[in-house]
Amino acid sequence: MNAQGLPGFPYYLGVDSLTELASRGDRVCVLNILGGESRQVTPTSHAFSGGNVVFGTSPGRGGQKLKTSVGDIPVFNNVREGLNAGHAFNTGVVYLPPSGVRDGVAELIRVNPALKKIVIVTEKIAVHDAREIRAMAQGAGVDIIGGNCLGVADSWSRVRIGGALGGDHPEETLIQGTVAIFSNSGGFTTTIAQYLATEGWGTTTLVSSGKDVYIHYAARDFAHALRNDGRSRAAVLYCEPGGYYERDVDWAKPVVACVVGRWKSKLTRAVGHAGAMAGSGDSAQDKERWFMQAFGVDAIYTPENPVVSKKGAVVTNIAHIPAALTAVLAAGGAKPDFAPRGSLTLKPWMANDQGIELPAQLARKPVAAPEPYAAQLAALASQVGAVIARQNMKDRSGASQMDPTTQVTSVHGHSVLELALQPLQANFALPLVHEGAGPNDRAMLDIAVAAEVNLVGDPVLVAVDAARQAGNSPNTVMAAAAAIVGPKRVERALACTRALIDLFAGSGLREGHHVEFDHSGIRADAATRALFMARDDESGDTHPEAMLEAVKARGAKSVFLDFLLRLDGRLSRDAILAAIATTIAWGPLMRKRISRLTAETLPWYLRLYGVMVGATIPAERHQWGMLAGIPQAERYGAWTMADLCYLAMTGKKPNAEQALPLQILIGLLISNGPGSISAQGAKGAVSADGPQTPQRVQINKAMVGFLTHTGYSHGGNGFEGMAFLLQQFKGTGLKDPTDPKHGLDLKAMATAFAKTYKADKRAAKEAGQELRALPGVHHPVFKGKPVNHDPRERFIAEFMAERDQYNVFHAFYRELAQALYEVGATPYVFCVNIDAVIAALLLALLWADYSSGALTERDLETAAFTVFLYGRMIGAAAEIDDHLNRGRNMDTRTPESQVAFVA
Repeated sequence: MNAQGLPGFPYYLGVDSLTELASRGDRVCVLNILGGESRQVTPTSHAFSGGNVVFGTSPGRGGQKLKTSVGDIPVFNNVREGLNAGHAFNTGVVYLPPSGVRDGVAELIRVNPALKKIVIVTEKIAVHDAREIRAMAQGAGVDIIGGNCLGVADSWSRVRIGGALGGDHPEETLIQGTVAIFSNSGGFTTTIAQYLATEGWGTTTLVSSGKDVYIHYAARDFAHALRNDGRSRAAVLYCEPGGYYERDVDWAKPVVACVVGRWKSKLTRAVGHAGAMAGSGDSAQDKERWFMQAFGVDAIYTPENPVVSKKGAVVTNIAHIPAALTAVLAAGGAKPDFAPRGSLTLKPWMANDQGIELPAQLARKPVAAPEPYAAQLAALASQVGAVIARQNMKDRSGASQMDPTTQVTSVHGHSVLELALQPLQANFALPLVHEGAGPNDRAMLDIAVAAEVNLVGDPVLVAVDAARQAGNSPNTVMAAAAAIVGPKRVERALACTRALIDLFAGSGLREGHHVEFDHSGIRADAATRALFMARDDESGDTHPEAMLEAVKARGAKSVFLDFLLRLDGRLSRDAILAAIATTIAWGPLMRKRISRLTAETLPWYLRLYGVMVGATIPAERHQWGMLAGIPQAERYGAWTMADLCYLAMTGKKPNAEQALPLQILIGLLISNGPGSISAQGAKGAVSADGPQTPQRVQINKAMVGFLTHTGYSHGGNGFEGMAFLLQQFKGTGLKDPTDPKHGLDLKAMATAFAKTYKADKRAAKEAGQELRALPGVHHPVFKGKPVNHDPRERFIAEFMAERDQYNVFHAFYRELAQALYEVGATPYVFCVNIDAVIAALLLALLWADYSSGALTERDLETAAFTVFLYGRMIGAAAEIDDHLNRGRNMDTRTPESQVAFVA
């Protein structure tokens, strides 16, 4: 070495061998030693290295000490004070903020002539400052490593200087061997060392070069030191795009180069490391080519195509590094340093497949985790249900979202188009279990709701009838019913549910319908048993026996019902409801799809569902043992939610052809996202009660909030499309809307209306008036093309076509959209929107009764509103439960700064 550094380099380089980068003889001064990162990392480095940090600086904190396991490290206000106190050092470590790094380096160089190396941990140093740092160091004969790096470490000397190479326990990762590592990523430097051990390779020196725009100790410098290190017979490089540091380097020894970041080739700004962005000719693909030329290989190494030479191999996946290195060194006759330690196979400490059947290669069984993680995982496993972080939920939802492109809303990951094709009872379960309910759970839900629909002898029926007689809208009538189903009405059912969860928590039961599960070891004390039993004043209540008989009739299974029946006594209606609810909730609860709070409140929702549907049935149809002439046993034992909803609207049980359109209608109407007025009403009610004290939130009041936020414009407007169709088909003699041989000339009907509409539109324009929009035609999103389609309408149309099902009203709407364009009433073919589908399906469903005079137009309007309420009842339950679990007290308020006074 001469005054200009090592010969052969056009710049100063002082490190001649990797052994010089981190040695036991190095003494270290740390700038900003009491900063957040250094306070965590420096004590471990100091202890691992045998006490190599002589002092640190922290302006204004002189006299303090940083405690470590091998002794305290003194802290001074500046470097000069430490030197004056007799603490000599040759290596500086910089943890300063980016703006202070240049001055920190200048201080180290200015006051310490013995300085040889500086490690800069700080990231995102300005390029101008990096250039000045480089100039100062070159002039003073000082090597710089970094910035944005984790420093250097040596597995032979057991020394770590700078950042956290090797993690919190470097002795476990820095295993002596024969492979050097040079990496743009600090974290992956440690990972690569761990991976190499799985093939039996240890390490010599590990260099985290950093990947700021300016890399001071670069690949060419490392290659020189590698050549002169007798311990290292090979090296691993981890390279990111950006810079020409690796180009035309003579590596001298075998190298495996891992080049990553192809995806960054189109970026216009840095993502991750500041310097990891390609310019001209320095992309990931360019670097792959450089290395392949240097190693004499023509392809990337993969396990399927293991291309290597004696000089090296190129990989793009760090998991391939160990095998590639073994292959490269085997080509030269070298063997690993020691027996392989561990493997890179997936070894999960925990697994939750969310009920999804995974391929065998992914369905890995968990392995035992090392301590202290094993104890932490055991504590986590004992926790029942999901734990959900609370946050401000104004105008936000974890339950629903609308796709702005398709305008299709999804609820817990299921689009309303999917839900429209699901059994109705599965949709009523979805908001509360966050997944599709299977046949057993659907049967259980049918029983639970059927048990609540008949309101005879219940004050709810009196309130509902009074509300209806007063001329209230359907939503107001339903709200009168929901208001009465308050906390006292569900208190015991909720207590029974909590008790069942407590009894079975930790039992190993995975699904509530797994009746083969042995629950003989679960014991209920006297107080708990009494909670489940019917009281003396409930001897006349026939519901418990009817519900149990219905479970048998449907072939439904429940571990919790079996357990309660083993208690030998007459169960209460509340206990059976709780057992049904817990059966439905148990699987999702164990999979942590839902919280315990959701599972515990499920009986309240089930009771509300039944009462709210029952409220839509006229009072005179509620009789002891009968509902609209249907015996209790039949309803409990065989009827579905679709049957009950159809009964409420028409007084009759539907056949399969009638049930499907109703199911589709309700599914389509479930949600329009958290911004809809009805959802806002539900969320606001929860927010006002205070979800952070969930036991105070009245779920029935939140349902009332949803109901008071529906009305003739939001809910009742579904009748507009029906009224339009009634006008068009008046006097046509239509008998069956589902018969394609109806004998009507739909094109002529559509054209006649289109011409009239065009004339009305022209007259309104001349009069300076605005013609009311046609219901069911056009959409503000799906427009502007020669022919437009609402994807929701097309989805349902295609589904019906696949089943050879016809709807004359829907067919008329499609003819109308075309006719409006052909007569010049519209500039292009408007779409038939989802409202048209809803109107067409519902009118076809009720056409026979309307034609016979059994239903009036007012009845049709009520039916349209009621169907909307059935759907939004499901969506509201989803928003209520979500806000109850996630929200904060009064979080739906609008700040004063965002409101305005209008004079």
